[in-house]
Amino acid sequence: QVQLAESGGGLVQPGGSLRLSCAASGNMYIIGDMAWYRQVPGKERELVAVISRDGTIMYADSVKGRFTISRDYAKSTVYLQMNSLKPEDTAVYYCNAGNRVFGGNYWGQGTQVSVSS
Repeated sequence: QVQLAESGGGLVQPGGSLRLSCAASGNMYIIGDMAWYRQVPGKERELVAVISRDGTIMYADSVKGRFTISRDYAKSTVYLQMNSLKPEDTAVYYCNAGNRVFGGNYWGQGTQVSVSS
């Protein structure tokens, strides 16, 4: 089993920055891709960024050039650096880890990001 704990959300003005962290614990061996998703009320959860076990990265078009995902293997932590934040980035952000051995996914509890003046 794997547990994920997010931190770093909050309220920020448009144009500001936040850094989200997701610390993984448990059986690190089974973790494959790690990703950040976000969800607003009434909408489906959407992929923001994903980083594979070998470091391959992909971003949603809406965040390219503004967000950076990174992974610290020694700390079993994935980060999402968010710059030039916009009101439309407001959402609950969830950390996700894929089980590369048995399939399936693990989710964190979510952290609220609000962008408003």
